[in-house]
Amino acid sequence: MTEFEKEVLISFNDAWQRCGSKSALYIQDSAYSYMEFVQRISAIRRDVQLLNTTERIFALAIHDDIDTYAAIFALWMEGKAYVPLHPNQPQERNLGIISQVGLHYVIDSSIDSLYGNKDDLHVLYTANSKDVDLLVDDFKEATDDDLAYILFTSGSTGVPKGVQISRGNIAAFMDSFWATGINVDSEDKCLQTFDLTFDVSVQGFLVALTRGACCYTVPYGVVKYMYVAGLIQKHGITFGAMAPSMLTYLRPYFDEFDASSMKTCILTAEACPVDLMEDWYKCAPNVRIYDFYGPTEATVYCTCYKLSKDETNLSLNGIVSIGKPLKNVKAIIIDENNIVVDGQEKGELCVAGRQVTCGYWNNKEKNEASFFVYEGERYYRTGDLCYYDVTGNIMYSGRIDQQAKIQGYRVELGEIEYHVREFYGREKRAIAVAFLNAQGLTEIAMFIESIKEDTNALTAYLEEKIPQYMIPSRYIYVESFPLNKSEKIDRVALKELI
Repeated sequence: MTEFEKEVLISFNDAWQRCGSKSALYIQDSAYSYMEFVQRISAIRRDVQLLNTTERIFALAIHDDIDTYAAIFALWMEGKAYVPLHPNQPQERNLGIISQVGLHYVIDSSIDSLYGNKDDLHVLYTANSKDVDLLVDDFKEATDDDLAYILFTSGSTGVPKGVQISRGNIAAFMDSFWATGINVDSEDKCLQTFDLTFDVSVQGFLVALTRGACCYTVPYGVVKYMYVAGLIQKHGITFGAMAPSMLTYLRPYFDEFDASSMKTCILTAEACPVDLMEDWYKCAPNVRIYDFYGPTEATVYCTCYKLSKDETNLSLNGIVSIGKPLKNVKAIIIDENNIVVDGQEKGELCVAGRQVTCGYWNNKEKNEASFFVYEGERYYRTGDLCYYDVTGNIMYSGRIDQQAKIQGYRVELGEIEYHVREFYGREKRAIAVAFLNAQGLTEIAMFIESIKEDTNALTAYLEEKIPQYMIPSRYIYVESFPLNKSEKIDRVALKELI
């Protein structure tokens, strides 16, 4: 038995056998029982088997429906991996991902797949998958080193980079997660607020479905924070992971919002403001709040800080501590000379352990830049500026590179700059700057070294190249970029112009 089978597949099978008639998924006002779910897993798994292919990686067109979630389990039971493709992201981007990985099979629950007219792609339409005898008790041979999924994140060259997550990485994460003391059982109602191109979604559905709980999803195209508020109040949600920005949007309604059903709330994907948590306790008086931190490369989360309702919580510049490394994670902080620092000196946080990815897909240069070996352990450079508090908790001080978190997504500002320069034929310089708006949410301002002009054509071009959350909210034209003492573009001076 592999660790992945133990932590994921067998745990899921135990859950559905105990809870066959109970709801496993609640999607767009419809509840689906565990028995209905395993029937769809079995149907899709049989169709995958009938393909009779040795290929281990499939593209998965992600939709908010039972078949998309069933396809993930079907692939895992077949020893295969998935690459999620979001239907609302530019088709050119998705086809580029397919090309990078060399994929030939797409699983799609829609009737009219975006990939059905591509000669080199075979689409498995799950709408045509007929119910069969249950096929969930045995698993095709696969090791913990085999891939479970590849998530593509923003890349500074304009080309997304694929983070490979193995079955062993997920098993280690699940083991680490339960070791925090968080408990979920078949009576819980769990939020799944993240789309399946984002790694927190894996926690969102696995924590629920391996314990017999019900997983409540959020459809595309809705006002997410209002929809989540409705789920919490209407259904009595007890557990959920959310980005702090969602609570920021809800904050004006805290006085009229009843979240007393919430027992456990995870804040993740962004820096967590301590004053926001203090207000959240007022409308969720029974909740235990955890601040979880983790780059995709370390499999969902790698550190955790449990907040206290009655005591002062550790914070830096109003941002809650990211806590201590999880069970299967080691963390060090290094200075600019790659020397491990002691005490409370700031530096780059680096993490190692069973949760850390084997590397980026087919990207030797990025792998060499992002990973290093120290005392026999392979560490990943997070790019986050941190230090250890005297209590042993890690304090987050910001990014040391040019990345930003937008709506919970990690964004390489260089990728946006790349596409703006491509639009202008690289004849104009462009600098993207992340800033906090009046509501404390991160936005992107794009500075362009040019005379002012209409931006409609540029925006339309970017919408074909990058996801909506990466589109700048402001365009600022300047005659020439200011320079600092090192003769580099002074980003601080640019930010002061916002």
